[in-house]
Amino acid sequence: QLQLVESGGGLVQAGGSLSLSCAASGRDFSCSTVGWFRQGPGKEREFVAAISWTGARTYYGDAVKGRFTISRDNARNTVYLLMTNLKPEDMGVYYCAAQRIEYRVTMSTAYDYWGQGTQVTVSS
Repeated sequence: QLQLVESGGGLVQAGGSLSLSCAASGRDFSCSTVGWFRQGPGKEREFVAAISWTGARTYYGDAVKGRFTISRDNARNTVYLLMTNLKPEDMGVYYCAAQRIEYRVTMSTAYDYWGQGTQVTVSS
C-alpha cells in the first residue's frame, strides 16, 4: 500500500513557476512509476507527466512539453513537478498517482494509488 501526499500548489501569475512535490510512504515507492494528472474546472482529468521508477524515462502531455519537468528522488520517496511559463489553462487540481509497473502511463485508469491533490491557480 502506498500513501501519496501532494504539496506546493498555490497562486501564481501567468508566466510564473511553481514546483509541486509528491511525497510517498509505504512499500516499494522506489519501484513504482509515478504520474501527475490535473483536473481543471469543468474538465476531465488530464495526463500531465510521468516518470519511470529509475527516472530513466519521462513522459509528458502535449500541453506541457517544454514547460514542465518531472523528476524523482527515491532516497527521499519524492517525485517533483517543476512547472514554468504557467498559463491560465494550467489551472486546476494536480494529483500524483503511482502504479507498480510502467503501463499505459498516460491513462489515469492504469494507476493504483492517488493523492488528494493540490490546487494550482494561475492568474492572467
